[in-house]
Amino acid sequence: MSVYVLDSNFFIQAHRFHYPIDVAAGFWNKVRQLADQGKIISIDKVKKELYDKNDALEAWCRNNLPKEFFKDTSEVIAAYTQVTAWAMSKSGHYLPYALNEFLDANEADAFLVAYCLTDSDNRIVVTQEISEPTRQNKVKIPDACLALNVESTPKSR
Repeated sequence: MSVYVLDSNFFIQAHRFHYPIDVAAGFWNKVRQLADQGKIISIDKVKKELYDKNDALEAWCRNNLPKEFFKDTSEVIAAYTQVTAWAMSKSGHYLPYALNEFLDANEADAFLVAYCLTDSDNRIVVTQEISEPTRQNKVKIPDACLALNVESTPKSR
């Protein structure tokens, strides 16, 4: 059974733009149900991004996501090394600050790809990012997934 690994923008954009917590209770109830069933998970780096605002979204996550929802990424360092090697091999394409941002150890993007890379047959990255393979000032998660044979949604071009 595949598990969907959520980027922070899944939560942030849903809350801010499409499904406010105080309006779209059905959406958030379904998120809680899928999390309780283990069908969706995320990683510790996403937790850090979500738990730094002291807002309604953070409160909802703290009160509704299971304790084991955010997985430890310290166990995926070998895969993170692969992601890093791929990104650095693209230094002729991406601007240095784009690579630095993508590979920042405090940011979730490269770790999401690495976490899914460790079990690419069963883990799918879920992000709101759209593939932009010609973009030079931002490494997009779907483009990294495509290069490393990690499934993502939306699909990479």
